[in-house]
Amino acid sequence: MNSFDLLIFDCDGVVVDSEVIACRCLADILGRYGAPVDVDETLDRFLGRSSSAVREYFLARTGKPLPDSFHSDLLQQLEQSFRGSLKLMPHVRTVLDAIDRPYCLASSSDPDRVQMTLAVTHLADYFCDRVYTAAMVAHGKPAPDIFLYAAAQMGVEASGALVIEDSVNGVLAGKAAGMTVWGFIGGSHYSGRDGARLLSAAGADRIFGSLAELVAN
Repeated sequence: MNSFDLLIFDCDGVVVDSEVIACRCLADILGRYGAPVDVDETLDRFLGRSSSAVREYFLARTGKPLPDSFHSDLLQQLEQSFRGSLKLMPHVRTVLDAIDRPYCLASSSDPDRVQMTLAVTHLADYFCDRVYTAAMVAHGKPAPDIFLYAAAQMGVEASGALVIEDSVNGVLAGKAAGMTVWGFIGGSHYSGRDGARLLSAAGADRIFGSLAELVAN
């Protein structure tokens, strides 16, 4: 990591092992609202995407806009599930404690979900005001907007940033931003899935399975 001026971490699936839990919650709520989808399809369709992708899917599936109550219902179920089951990704505190250069968080999730996630896992103090979400930019991943915005806010050129991402859409976004991207496949959502192939095909510059590798000598 020593050759980079800035480290940009994705949130879900990188610092917290949340993707499977979140996709189960999303599939459940979509089903209740009349747009059933199974967990595997939810992973394939929405991993690394912002809430706009869910709105587009719901409209195409039902012919109706996503109800106003959908977001609050999903957030409530996520919080209940996260408080009972969410775990930090192994070694994440060790890595964050060891970083000797600027770092931040850039997520496709809505701001209230990110803040809830960081509060539940007691990671908020690690990132403070260095949290950037798709709500701050015009286009979510796989567009490069969120990563370019994060680098600009941190005062770093895109070419000097390293992105840690677990999703195809996130890798595509980081590469489109002109950044180096390392694909992380240590999350439980890659159990039984060929994450290395998926992220390599998307353009990841390196694939790794443990955050401990970021600080290994």
